[in-house]
Amino acid sequence: MKKYQLKNIDCALCAKKIEDGLKKLDEVRFVSVNFANSSLTVDTDDMLAVKRTIKELEPDIELIELDTQRKVKYTLKSNSYSTVWEENRFNIYKIISTFILLIIGIIFEDQIHDTPFRILEFGIFIIAYLLSGWKVLSRAIKNILRGRLFDENFLMTIATLGAFAIHQMPEAVAVMWFYVVGELFQDLALKRSRRSIKALLQIRPDYANLKVNGKVNKVSPFEVVPGQIIVVKPGEKIPLDGKIIEGNSFVNTAVLTGESVPRSVKINDTILAGMINISGLLTITVTKRFNESSISRILELVENASSKKANTEKFITSFARYYTPIVVFGALFLAVIPPLIYHDQTFNVWIYRALVILVISCPCALVISIPLGYFGGIGGASKKGILIKGSNILDALNKIVTVVFDKTGTLTRGEFKVSEIISANGYMPKDILKYAAYAESNSNHPIAHSIVEAYDDNIQQSDIGKVEEISGYGIHAIINNDEILIGNDKLLHKENIIHDKCDVEGTVVHVAINKNYAGYIIISDSLKDEASETIKLLNKLNINTVMLTGDNNNTAKAYADRIGIKEYYAELLPEEKVEQIVKILNSSPDGKVAFVGDGINDAPVIARADVGIAMGALGSDAAIEAADVVLMLDSPMLVVKSIEIAKRTRMIIMQNILFAMAVKLLFIIFGTLGIATMWEAVFGDMGVAIMAILNSMRALK
Repeated sequence: MKKYQLKNIDCALCAKKIEDGLKKLDEVRFVSVNFANSSLTVDTDDMLAVKRTIKELEPDIELIELDTQRKVKYTLKSNSYSTVWEENRFNIYKIISTFILLIIGIIFEDQIHDTPFRILEFGIFIIAYLLSGWKVLSRAIKNILRGRLFDENFLMTIATLGAFAIHQMPEAVAVMWFYVVGELFQDLALKRSRRSIKALLQIRPDYANLKVNGKVNKVSPFEVVPGQIIVVKPGEKIPLDGKIIEGNSFVNTAVLTGESVPRSVKINDTILAGMINISGLLTITVTKRFNESSISRILELVENASSKKANTEKFITSFARYYTPIVVFGALFLAVIPPLIYHDQTFNVWIYRALVILVISCPCALVISIPLGYFGGIGGASKKGILIKGSNILDALNKIVTVVFDKTGTLTRGEFKVSEIISANGYMPKDILKYAAYAESNSNHPIAHSIVEAYDDNIQQSDIGKVEEISGYGIHAIINNDEILIGNDKLLHKENIIHDKCDVEGTVVHVAINKNYAGYIIISDSLKDEASETIKLLNKLNINTVMLTGDNNNTAKAYADRIGIKEYYAELLPEEKVEQIVKILNSSPDGKVAFVGDGINDAPVIARADVGIAMGALGSDAAIEAADVVLMLDSPMLVVKSIEIAKRTRMIIMQNILFAMAVKLLFIIFGTLGIATMWEAVFGDMGVAIMAILNSMRALK
């Protein structure tokens, strides 16, 4: 899979044309053209065929491989930037010259119309027409020769040549002039929008201070390999993932998480590329290549998100393909039928009205603004620490009717502490804790850590024999030749351990020694600050909330009551969580179901839900891979924020669709009735496109 920049692409329909053309090639396994950031992603073994096809479809477009463009040695940035004047000098000269000729032609048209100098009238208008419209004409002719009609160039060419045919030369020139002016402003708006979007992604570090033999050199982050040492000065971006071996500081993680509060870091702490070092000098051992770093994966995810197109986006590009021919044939009937039916009507009048409809019918405003709106929504979300993997996921977030939460680590902090030890059958609490700590000493589970931490004594590994984890139940271990069982109430029943109490409020670890029940340990976990508020806001949005947990029913009910969740399912094994999600999905045929979990532990359920949301996934490659939406902070409130961003993006896109369609329909009616002129039609068409692009930029905020 390779990614390329499409240089000189300024037409959303052209982008769709390239994508459709490449999909027909047998050599191409996957292709996606992203008009919003002018990129092509393609999987093929025959790039020559791809380049040849693009050249045939759009000769002006140049392909630049992004990987080779990025992997360059570090060089100081130049302070000179191309101005709007320098970038568009030729077009501005063309616009000014055409305008002068048009004004001269209009002023002297009546004086020279019936004189021997009439040829001068044609000369002025034809020169002005070719000066402003040559690019449009040449594109239209090339496309006609290739058998491709019904794009904006074809519409403008037919409309303006028709105006010349009925001797409306000033209007033919004015249409081309307005079109070129509109294209210039549209291009400026488009570039501004792309710059704003790309500015959100300008978090890629420019260089790394590589330390070799006591000397520090500035190099490209791509040149640094794991195991090498880098130095990060105060104020600099951390260029690569690594571990601090010297120094302490505060770092700004806003680029990755959207959280502006600085975080303290010290020796042995893991640090991620993209963070900004605020205060102290840090020396870091690099642990990952740049392409494998968290920031690189985030950038790649956001930049490629638009390759997963939403249904709205697909519909509009398909709609444009059929809409334009329908309008052309409709205009043809309008030009011919009324004069044939009504003898008092002239062809000149109805041809002119048909030409007005051709001018206004270009669907560019829709096709340009919709991908920009989605890309803006995805880019704006990433700035808040929310990674949305595609336009289709944004659409799915709009349709969510149920959000299912895992409890531990998602609604609760996952910071477990031993709060009470209840002994039975003559065993001492300290013995219960000791056996539990020994059995859990090699586990990475948060509950295990809390038990080992509470024991607060040296654990002799030589006393630990065989340790076997019983998935969904607990642990079977041999400690000092004693058989130890620790786990949930299901484990006691499974092993036929006699005990007097099954339902205990809280997270409980039961302990049995040599098949005798010894007692239980109560582990406490605190709710996250925003948990209750999140549920309250989701309820306000008429979204159902459900909680899944492996805890016993009493514990689950206590947490659900405190948070405000009415529906919960307790005592679930990992595979039972998947089964429960399937049941919820089957009961929600009219909407989408989202599951929120804390990363890789919930990967099967995340993958099964309509929208899988991984929370607190900062630095977790596995969570970034598994989920549709990745929340970089441990805040459940970001779930609400994700849905709000999706709804706002959707609203902006619908505004663009309705506004563009309403204006075009109005002008088609006005054109048919003879109220609108070609001047107004082209002004309305380009005005709609520019306003739609500017409106799409609101999705960034």
